[in-house]
Amino acid sequence: MAGAKPGVHALQLKPVSVHPELQRGGKFIKWDEVRTKMLETCFELGTGQDEADILDISTIRDTRRGKYARSPRDMRLLELMGENSEGKMVSIVHGSDLVNISFLNVVAMTEDEAKIWTEELFTLATNILSQNASRHTFLRKVYTKLKLQMTQDGKIPLKKFIIKQEFNDFGVHEKAFCSLLFALSLQLEGIKQDDFTWEAFQKFLDSLCFRPEIQSIFEECGSKKKPFISMDQLTDFINRRQRDSRLNEVLYPPLKKEQVRQIMEKYEKNTGQLERDQISLQGFSRYLEGEENTIVPPERLDIIDDMNQPLSHYFINSSHNTYLTVGQLTGLSSVEMYRQVLLTGCRCVELDCWKGRLPDEEPYITHGFTMTTEIPFKEVLEAIAESAFKASPYPVILSFENHVDSVKQQAKMAEYCRTIFGDALLIDPLEKYPLAPGYPLPSPHELQGKILIKNKKNHRHRPLSGSIRRREMGEQSSPNMGQLLSNGEEKLAERMVKDLEPRKSIGCGIYPLQGTAGSEVKATEEMSYLVNYIEPVKFKGFEVTSKRRKYFEMSSFVETKGMDILKSDPVDFVEYNKNQLSRIYPKGTRVDSSNFMPQIFWNIGCQMVALNFQTPDLPMQLNMGVFEYNGRSGYILKPEFMRRTDKHFDPFTENIVDGIVANTVVSGQFLSDKKVGVYVEVDLFGLPGDTKRKYRTKTSNGNSLDPVWNDDTFLFNKIVLPTLASLRIAVFEENGKFVGHRILPVSAIRPGYHYINLKNELNQPLLLPSLLVYTEAQDYIPNEHQEYAEALTNPIKHISMLDKRTTQLAVLMENSEVRRFGYFAVCVCVYIQVQTIEDLRQHKDYVKLIKKQKKELKELRAKNLKKVHTQADAFEKLKQTANERYASQLKKLKETCEKEKKELQKILDRKRQNSISEARNREKDRTEVDLNDINRKHIQESVASIRGVSTDCSTHTQHTLSLITSSPQNVHNLLYSTFFCCCHQLFSTPQTISSPLIIHIAILPPLILISLFLWFPTVTLNSSFLYFLPCILAGAGSGQKKGQTNFKTERGAETHRRGTFSTGEQIRTVTHAHSEQSFNNCPSVLLL
Repeated sequence: MAGAKPGVHALQLKPVSVHPELQRGGKFIKWDEVRTKMLETCFELGTGQDEADILDISTIRDTRRGKYARSPRDMRLLELMGENSEGKMVSIVHGSDLVNISFLNVVAMTEDEAKIWTEELFTLATNILSQNASRHTFLRKVYTKLKLQMTQDGKIPLKKFIIKQEFNDFGVHEKAFCSLLFALSLQLEGIKQDDFTWEAFQKFLDSLCFRPEIQSIFEECGSKKKPFISMDQLTDFINRRQRDSRLNEVLYPPLKKEQVRQIMEKYEKNTGQLERDQISLQGFSRYLEGEENTIVPPERLDIIDDMNQPLSHYFINSSHNTYLTVGQLTGLSSVEMYRQVLLTGCRCVELDCWKGRLPDEEPYITHGFTMTTEIPFKEVLEAIAESAFKASPYPVILSFENHVDSVKQQAKMAEYCRTIFGDALLIDPLEKYPLAPGYPLPSPHELQGKILIKNKKNHRHRPLSGSIRRREMGEQSSPNMGQLLSNGEEKLAERMVKDLEPRKSIGCGIYPLQGTAGSEVKATEEMSYLVNYIEPVKFKGFEVTSKRRKYFEMSSFVETKGMDILKSDPVDFVEYNKNQLSRIYPKGTRVDSSNFMPQIFWNIGCQMVALNFQTPDLPMQLNMGVFEYNGRSGYILKPEFMRRTDKHFDPFTENIVDGIVANTVVSGQFLSDKKVGVYVEVDLFGLPGDTKRKYRTKTSNGNSLDPVWNDDTFLFNKIVLPTLASLRIAVFEENGKFVGHRILPVSAIRPGYHYINLKNELNQPLLLPSLLVYTEAQDYIPNEHQEYAEALTNPIKHISMLDKRTTQLAVLMENSEVRRFGYFAVCVCVYIQVQTIEDLRQHKDYVKLIKKQKKELKELRAKNLKKVHTQADAFEKLKQTANERYASQLKKLKETCEKEKKELQKILDRKRQNSISEARNREKDRTEVDLNDINRKHIQESVASIRGVSTDCSTHTQHTLSLITSSPQNVHNLLYSTFFCCCHQLFSTPQTISSPLIIHIAILPPLILISLFLWFPTVTLNSSFLYFLPCILAGAGSGQKKGQTNFKTERGAETHRRGTFSTGEQIRTVTHAHSEQSFNNCPSVLLL
C-alpha cells in the first residue's frame, strides 16, 4: 500500500450481527400518510397479489421513534392506536438519494419493542463493514432476496423473478436458460425453497457466467491444465501476488501454511481435495470472492487517524446551503435535508437566517432574494439536535449566515440554541485552549458531542445604525441587494431579484428597531457569546494573520477567490491552513447547484470545502467516497507535510514522489440490466504533478453480463503524494449512462486480484454489478535507478541474474576461442613456408634480445618513477615544514606585539601621571584647564614626533627608490650601509634610538628583496628566503636592555605595520673589513 502507515491497527468496527429480537420478528401496524376521504359511492380495485414488499437494509437512511417519528393526521387512526402511542411510533426513512426519500411508518405493540427495532435497524443500516462487504456477501444477499420471493404454494418462480427482475435482459435466451436449469435439476416455473440451496445457486451462477479469466489466473498459480493446485502453490500465490511486498515482514508477516490451510477449509467443499492438500478451481474462485480479499483492508474503514490533533489538521466534511433540495433560485427548502446531510457524516452545515414577519417574528431560513421556500429556524435546530451525532460523535459546526436585523429576534435565536442544544452547545472555551494568541485549536476528540457556532462576533457589543451591511468574506457585494425593509415585510419584487453573487453572513451588528438600548446590548452579548473557536473574520493577507496568531479566527473564500490565492501564493495558503481554518464555497453563478472539484482545495489544506449535497455530480461523488473512510467520522487527518510547521509544502511540487499504481481491469459481472456494451473509466485525483489521470477500456460487444477486457495495464507511473490521492473506477453503458463506481484511496489499495463492488452516486452499494481487477502498488523509482532498486529489493534474484549472464558470456567466449583456433589452423596450413635452421636460430636470438630490452626498459621506468616520487615527497615535506614555521612565527609575533602594546600603554600612562603629579606639586593652585593643556601638549608632541618620523621615512624612501632606478650597484651599496648602520646602533646599546635607525630598519626588507632579485634574477624565491628579515629585527631586539623601551616599542610597531616576522634567533654578520668583498662575490652570506 503506497503510503502505508507503520504499526498494526486493531480493528474496532463491530461485525454485522442481528439482534435476537429482530430474528424472531414482531407485529406492527402499518399506516400510510395518504389522506383519505369517505365518499358515498366508491369502488374497490383489487390487485390480486399476495406478495410482500422487500426493503433492502442498505437503502435505509434513518430510523426514528417517539416525538421524532411521524404521526398520523387522521384522528380515527390515533384513536385506534390508543393513548400514549407516541413512544410506539416508528418511522423508517429510505431512499436512493438525499432528496427523494420515503417513509415507512409503523406502530409497535410496546415501547420497548419500538426502541429495539429502531436502534438495531439503524445499526445494521449504517454498518460500514456491511456496506463495503466482500463479493461473497453480496451474492448471499441476492440469494436471500430470491428465496423470499415465493408464491402461494411456497415455490420460487425463477423465470419471473430471476430473468425479469434480477437478470432482466442479459442476452440469455429462454431456451438456453431452460436447458441450464434442467442441467442443474431445477424447475423453470418454480423451485421448492428447500431445493434452492446456496450450493445450487452457486452452480447456477458458475454455469450462467463462464469465467475464462479465472481459469487463466488458476493456471498462473501452477495448475497446468489440472483441476486443482497444491497448498504450496496457493501459499506462493497469496504471498507473491496478493500481498504488498513493501510491507514490513515483522508487522505484516506472510501467510504460513497453517493459515492457508484454514482458507482452503473455508472455501473448498470437496473433502477429498482437502485431504490431499489441494484446492479446486471452484474453491479458488470462492477465495477470490471472500472477505480476505477485499480491495481495501477493513481497518482503513475504521477510525485509524489520530483524532487528538488541532481542528486545523483535518479535512472536514462540509455542506453549502444545506436546506436546498434543488437549484439556488427556485425550489423547496427542507428541514429533512439537515438530517440527511448529517447522517452522511457531514460535520459542517449552513443556516441562512432571515428576520421573521409579524406577528410571530420567528426567524426563518431561506435563500434570500430568490423564489425558494422558507423553513422555521427553530425546526432546523431541532432536526440538528436529533441527528447531529447519530452517524459520528465528533463536533458539528453550524455556519450561520445571519441576515436578521432585529435585536429581539437575534436574542430569540441565541435562546433557541441554548435550550434546544443544551449541554451539547459549546459556549465557554476549554481551559487548555483559551481564546488567546498562540494557542492552538482543540482536537476533535476533545470536542466530541459538541456543537460549535460559526457567526460574526461583535467584540464591542454596541448598537450600530443604518442598513445591514453585507459580510466581506472574499466575495463582492451585490448591487441588486439594496437595503432590507425595517418592518420585516419584503415586497414580492424584492423576493424575485436574482442575486447571482453568493450572500454570506452579515454579522451580529444590532440595529435599533424596537426596545431599549440595554436590551439591544443584551441581545448582542447573547449572540456573540455563542461564538468561540470558529470566529469568521475578513481575510487581510497571510502576513497579517501570521502576526496576529489568533488561530480561533477563520476566513471564508468563494471558489474564484480561493483559486486566485492558490495560483499566486500556494505555499503561504498551505502554511495558513496549518493553524487556522478556511472555508471554500461555490460561486454565486452556480444557480443549478453544481459543484467545483474539492480536490483542488484539499491540495492546499483547506479544511471546510463546502459542496451542494443535493447534487450528486462527480465532485460530490468524490467527496462522499473520500469521507467514507476513517469511520465515516467526517474528519480526515491531513498528510504530514500539511501539518508540520517545520516543513513547507508546495502543491505544485513534483519532488515528494512516493507511489506507482498499475491497474488492469480484467472482467465485469452483471454490469447492466440491458443487452448493451459497457466500458470502464479509471481516473486519478491528486496533485497537479501526478502523471496521466484518465484511462478507458474498450467497449464490450453487447455483453454486460460477463464482459472480459484484460487490456493493457493502466499505469499511473508517478503519484506525488499517495496519501492525498484517490482512484475512481466507474462503469458506463455505451451511450454514456452511469452504471456504478467506486472511490478508493491510493494509500489503501491492496495489490493483487480483487473484486470491486460498485456503488451508486450517493455511495450506496449495488448488489450485483462488480469488477475484477488486478492492481500493483510500488514505490516510485526513476528509470535510471530501476536496476539498482531491483538489486536492493531482491539481492538473491539479482545475483542469480548476474551468474546467468556470466555463464552466457562464458559460452560466447568459448565459442569465439574455438572459432579463432580453427581460423589459425587453416592459416598455418595455407601460408607456412619452409625455413632453415640458421634462420630459426637468428629468429630465436632476436626474440631473446627483444625480451631483454623490454626488461631493461621496464626497470629504468620503475627507477625513474621511484626517483620522481622521492623528490615529490621531499618537496611536500619541505612545504609542510615551511607552513608550520610560518604559523609559529605569526603566533609569536602576535604575542610580542600585544605585550609591547601593553607595555607602551603602561609607560604612556605612567608618564602622563608623572607629569600631572609634577605639575600638581609645582603649582597646586592651577586650575583644571591648565591640566588639560598639559595633556594636550603632551599629545601634540607625540603626534609631532610621529609625523617627523613619517616624513623622514618618506624622504629616505624616495631617495632609495631613485638610487634603485639609477643602478643595481646603488642598491647593493645602500643595503650594505643600511645593514651595518642598523647593526652598529642596535648592538652599541644606546639609551635612545634615533629616527634614522627606524628608517633604516623600515627600508631594509624591500632593499634586501630587491637585491636578491637583481643578483639572482633566475632564482625562484619561496617563503623560506624571507625568514632572514625578521631574524635581524628579532636578534637586535633580544640584545636590548631594560632601559631601551622606546626602541623596542617603535621597532615592534613598525615591524607589525610592515608585516615582518621575528624568529628570536641570533644573526651572523660579517665585519666591515671584508663585507664589501663578501657582498660582491657571494651575497648568500646574509642567509641563515
